[in-house]
Amino acid sequence: MNLPDLDRYDRAILNHLAADGRISIADLARRIGLSKTPTQARLKRLEATGIITGYRALVDPIRLGLDHVAFVEVRLSDTREKALAEFNAAVRRIGEVEQAHMIASNFDYLLKVRTHSMTEYRTVLAERISSLPHVSSTSTFVAMEAVKEPGMLGALESVT
Repeated sequence: MNLPDLDRYDRAILNHLAADGRISIADLARRIGLSKTPTQARLKRLEATGIITGYRALVDPIRLGLDHVAFVEVRLSDTREKALAEFNAAVRRIGEVEQAHMIASNFDYLLKVRTHSMTEYRTVLAERISSLPHVSSTSTFVAMEAVKEPGMLGALESVT
């Protein structure tokens, strides 16, 4: 897949929106050094091409008491396409699974699971994750501290 044709203004728009999705067009235009009309046109193009897929509120999970984070390695008993599709569909329905990634390793998936406590995590693991289609085994790693979380587009600066 080719990289989209993004110039410095497009990248600046994306960086400012990633930091503050509620910024006004006028403020965004001022910060990137364009007038409102071309800034708005660029924003609409970024939305229309699917580079910007939506806007949402970032919620602090710690303030909601969701401070237990575990990473779970999942090994499947079957990795044919039908089995992968069944697992993918089922894992999407578990609200506590914040992220799920298929991995090229000696295990098949890495899940990021967020709960209120170890007790709640054990229940989610035992009753929901372990009973997902084709799961043969899991290994858990508990996070002690989040050093860097997703959200900012630092890697975008290297896109030319």
